[in-house]
Amino acid sequence: MLKLALTWLLGVLFVAAGVNHFVKPDFYVKIMPPYLPWHYELVLISGVFEILGGIGLLIPYLTVPAAWGLIALLVAVFPANLHMALHPEQFPDLPPVVLWARLPLQGVLIAWAYWFTRK
Repeated sequence: MLKLALTWLLGVLFVAAGVNHFVKPDFYVKIMPPYLPWHYELVLISGVFEILGGIGLLIPYLTVPAAWGLIALLVAVFPANLHMALHPEQFPDLPPVVLWARLPLQGVLIAWAYWFTRK
């Protein structure tokens, strides 16, 4: 029962985060490292994959591949979170401690998603 509840929680969190990429794309564009191309397009693409991954977690035969996809996505977006932490002056509305806390949170989310790759 706990695993089912946590599956739904993670799924809903990713769907909500993905939808937010379309509601507030400017925020996500701002956190993109300058060395990456097509900031706006990458924001939308990552939003689509967050939504698909979140939904996939909730469909039993897609849970495992969705979890692996979310792990890959979390690794792919890590540079943006690192960029935020290294450039807090660009994000004056967020305390630096919050920016740095996002980095280990990525590890927690990866571990959480990994849990769903196991029976």
